[in-house]
Amino acid sequence: MAESDLDLWCQANERRFLAELVEHCRIPSISADPAHAADVRRSAEHLAAGALRAGFRTAEVVETSGHPAVLAELIVDPRLPTALIYGHHDVQPVDPLEEWQSPPFEPQERAGSLYGRGTVDDKGQVWMHLKAVEAWTRVRGGPPMNLRLIVEGEEESGSVHFDELVERLGDRLAADVAVISDTAVFAPDVPSLCTGLRGLCHMELTVAGPSQDLHSGYFGGAVANPATALAGIIGRLHDGSGRVTVPGFYDDVVEPTAEERAAFARLPFDEAVFLHDAGDAPAPAGEAGWSVLERMWVRPTLEVNGIHGGYGGPGSKTIIPARAIAKLSCRLVANQHPDRIGALVAAHLESLASAGVTIRVHREPGGGMPVLTPLDHPTVQAGRRAMRHGFGADPAIIRSGGSIPPVATFQHTLGLPAVMVGVGLPDDQIHAPNERFNLNQYFRGVRTIARLWEEMATALG
Repeated sequence: MAESDLDLWCQANERRFLAELVEHCRIPSISADPAHAADVRRSAEHLAAGALRAGFRTAEVVETSGHPAVLAELIVDPRLPTALIYGHHDVQPVDPLEEWQSPPFEPQERAGSLYGRGTVDDKGQVWMHLKAVEAWTRVRGGPPMNLRLIVEGEEESGSVHFDELVERLGDRLAADVAVISDTAVFAPDVPSLCTGLRGLCHMELTVAGPSQDLHSGYFGGAVANPATALAGIIGRLHDGSGRVTVPGFYDDVVEPTAEERAAFARLPFDEAVFLHDAGDAPAPAGEAGWSVLERMWVRPTLEVNGIHGGYGGPGSKTIIPARAIAKLSCRLVANQHPDRIGALVAAHLESLASAGVTIRVHREPGGGMPVLTPLDHPTVQAGRRAMRHGFGADPAIIRSGGSIPPVATFQHTLGLPAVMVGVGLPDDQIHAPNERFNLNQYFRGVRTIARLWEEMATALG
């Protein structure tokens, strides 16, 4: 595909783009650790300054009840469409430190990748947007549409104040589309456009029996065992085909289109590699009638995240435990609401109580709505054309089994379609030691984002 003046300018400045990213990644902006609160603030200030240098006309550090965010704006003409760019500048903790091959906040270039905490998640992918704006500013005087940028400082610790921030900013976030670069492509050499994320709700189930642990010799066989009752309940949450047995659980599910299923089937999926990446799992599992990718992307789940009850130390302790507890979570797909699903699951659990025990279900805070942007939406098609230009191949259409609550906020609170143009690789070690960003992905990502504004302006015009 022919290179544009924007492409050529971006290529000529790649080494500077890399050096700038290195400087931002030197800041240990770990939002989960109170000891790094000043670093998170310094990261926000650094990013705001970078946005101004790139061509945003305003950029400021915005206070929240937690860590600060950055809000930047480039309004070239109020009559033109507007995109709202989202990312985060905080990073995960670095433990275990001894497993890093180089210091996590002293980024190093090795074998075509930049190693360091935050390189790909998400500072590098935010920096792609700054550099794309700079390309438009330097080469053509400004982008063909209006841009707003919101970069939060708490994504890695749950985005706990993000909805509060969105409500407070109000019209300062007004836009026609939300653009997010905090996802990965399907595989190396497979450019991808993500159109959906799963939502999440979670709860704690407590099964209680006697008021205290009992001697299993004196009382065994005559008093109900909460751990046994819990095991029975969990065993009835799925049927023999892997479907969740909660009445009404699937009522609101939006099924994938035939085009989407065909696109998923064409992806170069290797089951053996998948099982290896899944901790050498013996075999895939899940709902019958759906592929492994579909089970992760387009089907809802009910999972047991942890179980505790009775004695777990060395040797034996012959008791009937007073209570047993399970942590449960549901991954949700388009049109499922966490409050409704949480209520359905709670009612079903309570219906499974057996004689001699009582059940209490507590909805845990957090979670979020699922996200889905239809394939035929003009902004998705603009994203496909931009990815094709930047990577020289038609992008695969994928979804993600994970959740990004702010994206759900954009779609369900602000009414914005979400276009996810992340360019990370599946093996970038995000959240783990030796996180890295492939530099080819980084540089192509800048060119893709630069092209995106041209395609998006046309699509929304």
